[in-house]
Amino acid sequence: MKVLSVLFVMLTIGTSLCTAQKKYTPTSYLEKHSKAAKQLMRETGVPASVILAIAIHESAYGNSRIATYLNNHFGIKGKNSSKKIRSAYKGYDSTLASYRDFVELLQRKKSTQPLFLKHDSEDYQSWIKGIARSGYSTSGDWSRKVLATIDRYDLDQYDEKSSLN
Repeated sequence: MKVLSVLFVMLTIGTSLCTAQKKYTPTSYLEKHSKAAKQLMRETGVPASVILAIAIHESAYGNSRIATYLNNHFGIKGKNSSKKIRSAYKGYDSTLASYRDFVELLQRKKSTQPLFLKHDSEDYQSWIKGIARSGYSTSGDWSRKVLATIDRYDLDQYDEKSSLN
């Protein structure tokens, strides 16, 4: 009987540890976050595909340590008050707050402000190239990888005007 009790406690602890960590697949990530990306596209003009692809690329579908512990899906640096992770990355109260801050960062930076005037929300390639030119990432193949993510998961479907509903 004692062995069964110990086994039950171990299973319970193991199950709660597994469910405490978010483990997204590409499909579950898109199901959970595409609505927020489309809403931000409606509000700002940044293509939903761009928001989603950069978030997917930077956060490993929301599974990275900074996404898990800081709700930071874009690798934005800044202060955090986390007791679970020491990091130079900014902490957010929610994933949506991270998404909003990313778009606001694009609106604030002089090097990305022209994108809002020059490109509509269906021109994801120009947005990615412009963000890459702004110095958002220091990786030389960043834009290629983000564009490949859009293609791989057909993320441009979220940019269609009919998908705004």
